[in-house]
Amino acid sequence: MNELININDIKNGMTVFYNGNICQVQSFLHVKPGKGAAIMKVKMRNLKTGTITEESINSNVKIEKAHVDKKKMAYLYNTGSAYVFMDNETYEQIEITSDKLGDAEKYLKENLEVQIDFYEGDIIGVTLPEKIEYEIVETTDAVKGNTTTNATKDATLDNGLTVRVPLFINQGERIIVTTEDGKYSSRA
Repeated sequence: MNELININDIKNGMTVFYNGNICQVQSFLHVKPGKGAAIMKVKMRNLKTGTITEESINSNVKIEKAHVDKKKMAYLYNTGSAYVFMDNETYEQIEITSDKLGDAEKYLKENLEVQIDFYEGDIIGVTLPEKIEYEIVETTDAVKGNTTTNATKDATLDNGLTVRVPLFINQGERIIVTTEDGKYSSRA
């Protein structure tokens, strides 16, 4: 049996059971209307389906906290049908299909360390580092005279991902990409 907590004690990133689903709290807001009881507006991501819902829950409700095991693992390679990760301490390897990876799939590169979340032995999610370093393998040259503010161009990275970068970035340079939005952050 998992621990019951008051809805007022939730935190961002916490894993809970809600309506029979295992969910991760994305954000929450305590709302006190002029009349009636206070409520919590909670934005949650269903860890099995990936859908995000916003719920209004009375502040006196208790919710079941789910205990999730988190393991740091390194990405090794793609078999064609799955992605192989290895625990750096035990050398145990697991395979994860692309439907379980979701958006994380496009950011993977060899030896990238990620956090894999398990609930009762099942993989329920993969958390990437906030920022990842890549090498630019191909980009177009800047067009002379194209100097409007924040002018950008396409750049293909060493893992196949294409991002928009400033005109001064060239092929062979290493850059940092933010995994939350997939955008160029800075030079490495």
